[in-house]
Amino acid sequence: MASNNSIKKTLGVALGLCIVCSVVVSTAAVVLRPMQMTNAELDRKSNILAVAELLQPGEDIGQQFRDKVTAKVVDLDSGEYVDDIDPEKYDQAKMSKDPATSRTLSGEEDLPGIKRREQYSVVYLVGDVEQPDEIIVPVRGNGLWSMMYGYLALKGDGNTVVGLSFYQQGETPGLGGEVDNPKWKAQWDGKKIYPEGSMDPEVHLKKGGVNPSSPDAKYQVDALSGATLTSNGVTNLLQFWMGENGFAKYLTQFRDVKGA
Repeated sequence: MASNNSIKKTLGVALGLCIVCSVVVSTAAVVLRPMQMTNAELDRKSNILAVAELLQPGEDIGQQFRDKVTAKVVDLDSGEYVDDIDPEKYDQAKMSKDPATSRTLSGEEDLPGIKRREQYSVVYLVGDVEQPDEIIVPVRGNGLWSMMYGYLALKGDGNTVVGLSFYQQGETPGLGGEVDNPKWKAQWDGKKIYPEGSMDPEVHLKKGGVNPSSPDAKYQVDALSGATLTSNGVTNLLQFWMGENGFAKYLTQFRDVKGA
């Protein structure tokens, strides 16, 4: 009888165990994939509702989203809606990396450090589609350690901030990671993006804190203490996405309609 301590048996047991574990892990990944996608979709909708101050805890997120929000696809070059692309199926992250559906940003243009900008973006409208109460747009840009992904919610005038929230970021906890601090995020409510008669964004983070008596205070939020590069990243991504290479052409339409 062969010894159970032989190298051949040991390798055989190890190989068999590896195969069994691989099958279990692979099966679990396949079986759980639909659940993961569903949870990711609910998380996306939850973040959109939250930044627009529409999220009602304890209520069905999917139903809240269907009742309150309409998704549309916008051509960022023209500012016009694109009706032949289904926003529910449009993979913006994938399209932002495809040369056929995005363009390379020059060094001068690339304030947020994203390298490429997709031609089409999904936006979210609250209330009447023609005269929305709020407009929610996706934003992204580099901080100190990570690409920060978030949503900016504006009132229907296309200028007044309702909220800014990042749903994915890897900044330093306690420093740049304070972009997730509710107290810091609360400062955004009511801030303005553009000065009167202009579509050049003035909104930015103010190092040393905002002076409430300053005429520029309405465009400013306190920079994050001890996180200069993350603060600069937030300013840069907002300046980009609210500028001519981002949503400025689209938001101009709302401002024109409302005489803002």
